[in-house]
Amino acid sequence: MKEVAGYLPGCLSPAEVQWRTLSFSHHGQHLDVDVPNLNPAQITLLSAHLRNHARAYLTTLSVAKIVAIIDEAIARLLDRSHPLRRKAEMLLPIVTGYDAEMIRLGLTGYLKTFRQPQLKRFLAEDFNDPQLLDDFQPRPNGGFARAFGPDLLMHIWAGNVPGLPLWSMICGLLVKAGSVGKLPGAEPLMAGWFAQLLTEIDPQLGECLAVVWWKGGEAEAEKHWLTQPDVVMAYGGNAALAAIKHQLPVTTRFLPHGHKISVGLVARSALDTRQGVDLAQRAAYDVMRYDQAGCYSPQMLFVERGGRITPQEFAEYIAHELRALARKYPRRVLSSAEVNSVAAWRSREEIRALQDDRILFGEPTDSWSVVVVDGPEALMPSALGRTLKVVAVDEIEDAIALISQQKIYLQTAAVAATPRELFVLAARLGQAGITRITAFGSMTSPAAGWHHDGRVSLLDLVTFTEIEASAETAAERFAPYAD
Repeated sequence: MKEVAGYLPGCLSPAEVQWRTLSFSHHGQHLDVDVPNLNPAQITLLSAHLRNHARAYLTTLSVAKIVAIIDEAIARLLDRSHPLRRKAEMLLPIVTGYDAEMIRLGLTGYLKTFRQPQLKRFLAEDFNDPQLLDDFQPRPNGGFARAFGPDLLMHIWAGNVPGLPLWSMICGLLVKAGSVGKLPGAEPLMAGWFAQLLTEIDPQLGECLAVVWWKGGEAEAEKHWLTQPDVVMAYGGNAALAAIKHQLPVTTRFLPHGHKISVGLVARSALDTRQGVDLAQRAAYDVMRYDQAGCYSPQMLFVERGGRITPQEFAEYIAHELRALARKYPRRVLSSAEVNSVAAWRSREEIRALQDDRILFGEPTDSWSVVVVDGPEALMPSALGRTLKVVAVDEIEDAIALISQQKIYLQTAAVAATPRELFVLAARLGQAGITRITAFGSMTSPAAGWHHDGRVSLLDLVTFTEIEASAETAAERFAPYAD
């Protein structure tokens, strides 16, 4: 099979662009994906085109109109009878290797984040008055202000989770920025499909978007691309992000999102026989979802002793659920590097089990592994691919010191505790570096408008122009009705 990916506006004909082929094989099927790879002259032409059309058209649309267009595109992708949704369900398993049912459910849950009510909440999170993006609005301290998005926003996407590019694409649209996105090699399909849908709904909006590809690290291509945008939003490994930052002009705003670690905390108050099994199911679901590929997936759980269910029993419950989920949602086939990483992780844990009180659940042939440690152990990354460590602590607050050593990498924490415990823990987790606290079962589904890595999603993209009260007062002198 063959699929053409990416999206080009009208300034470039597909026939004049060089196309590179990315090949994928999973589940006994093969897919070749052609992606657009532009030369320096085309890069310059495309960038100017996007800037001009964003200024001439996108900035004239109201935020409400943009939200309505996005909502319509999302509605079509949520419709399982729509051709692009059918194509997504058919081709994404071949490209990513993920189970088809996991893709289906994951897409639906993810896309629901971008419906009109959620987009309004998204805007309200960052703007007390979203009309600041449409026109000058009065400020409490006098005068007026308006928010302007960049003329050209570049997205450099990672492909660890299907559909991830939609998040930043939609952010760019909401602030009325012309956007060019670099396709991730691991999942080069969804971004282009979404741009196509937007163009079907509003052809002029399609002239403000482009979805392209270049090989990461190719000096000539990156040199030309990285001189074009006003703002760069990039996802990926820390080394790759550092290389991008090094090449950017000092005047270009850089918004990086690198590797993160997420955890879970379970207080003894949540470990009764009625709640424990359900909680283990939710924790196992968070581990299973996209095989821990997301930054928000749990890699370690800290479980408080003294509940009706012991930390070891809780770990056994999770192992049981992962065994069941492996049948319902099989793990994707791992690369050789990933296989070696999981094997090395298991080997280390098996050796350590001979030295201290830890138990390893799951066989080497299983597609999951759970280790329970009967004693304090600092947070460390797992091998991913459904590998989890459960650490017993005497008091749930003891986990904070074990977590805080990874402060610069922390992101999400799932907490199971009483309301009082939740807020006490939340304050300490925030100080330790956690930026998002959620319930088990929701770790891989951030709420609309969440502050990614503790930052503002839309405010980071805009600049404000303020009309001070003195300028307004002075203008009155020159009005035709002035005395």
